[in-house]
Amino acid sequence: MKSVLPSQRCSCRAFQHAIRPRRFASTASSNTSATASRKNRWLGVLFVTATAAGAGAYVRSQGPGSTTLNEETFTKYSLVSREPVSATSSLFTLRPRYPSGSNYDVYENAWRIGVWSVMFKQPQLQIGRDYTPLPTTSATTLTVDEENEGYLQFFIRKDPFGEVSRYLHTLSIGADIEMRGPQIECVIPEETKEIVFIAGGTGIAPALQAGHSLLSRRNDESRPKIHILWANRLKEDCLGGVSDTPRTLPSRGSWFPWFGTETVAPEQAAPAPAPAPAPLGEAASLIVKELEALKSQYPGQVKVDYYLDEENRFIRKDDISEAVKSSGSDGSLRKKLILVSGPEGFIGYMAGPKVWAQGQELQGPVQGVIKELDLKDWAVWKL
Repeated sequence: MKSVLPSQRCSCRAFQHAIRPRRFASTASSNTSATASRKNRWLGVLFVTATAAGAGAYVRSQGPGSTTLNEETFTKYSLVSREPVSATSSLFTLRPRYPSGSNYDVYENAWRIGVWSVMFKQPQLQIGRDYTPLPTTSATTLTVDEENEGYLQFFIRKDPFGEVSRYLHTLSIGADIEMRGPQIECVIPEETKEIVFIAGGTGIAPALQAGHSLLSRRNDESRPKIHILWANRLKEDCLGGVSDTPRTLPSRGSWFPWFGTETVAPEQAAPAPAPAPAPLGEAASLIVKELEALKSQYPGQVKVDYYLDEENRFIRKDDISEAVKSSGSDGSLRKKLILVSGPEGFIGYMAGPKVWAQGQELQGPVQGVIKELDLKDWAVWKL
């Protein structure tokens, strides 16, 4: 069979992925048509700058490259360290190959806007995957000098079917990694007062970003809040994490329905013990430390609940309902957001799948658990 060079593989669909068309939002509201029209117009403005995730998209750098991270060309970074977080995931620390004082300003602008990502390139296959940088907290391993020099950190799981994540986990320390961005995934409006973030696995990275972006806007008149519901399959991913909302939880089933098990309704489940803190001398996971640092930095504004598949603790409809109930209702979509992030199956189960139409990745209708709750006054966004 005749071999095909990478430069000859660009299909029309792949090229459309590469240009990263804009996305549009959906809501879970079912008010009158006039109200829905007003909300839809607002959501169009709110998320007009959000762009497609582009996982597996065909990518090619054009031009000689740049020393400053940008959306047009790929910029070289060096792998400084890769610290294991669990058996399947690691914390990657990268620094610009050629230091540029402009990088810090690029990051800060993206942090202020909302949730953002960068695209990593797999040069052999000429494909790319978007990853979310972790914000700097008091638990970060970065020094002030490293921050000023443009270092970035990423929480990346090694996916056995993911070409880019497998490639990244094989790189030696000091190797070059090409990145492009930032891509704004979700704008968090200035009016936002509360976020409920439903995260699955490494979807916790955007949750940390959302918390950083929202809470750093505090002033004397406003103390915005974020409530994070974080689901994992393995204990080592959230070791030491203790939920802020004690509850009785299902004893069987799974919040990973795409793996072949079924979620058990609360009334069918037997009580399960609340999660316990890590044993004395057993260190909490890196991400749990980040979440605790966020809570310490913004006391009373951050709640985190942990859900663990292997210990029969799953995100239920009642958990989401309880998380949104405390905020009340003021009829303003601009003030309250539900964000869902994680594997495609997790997003689809919680809020319905995203869809492709004419080369564009769109939000699609709100479905799944969130649709069943029929929430009012909450904007819904799938990351």
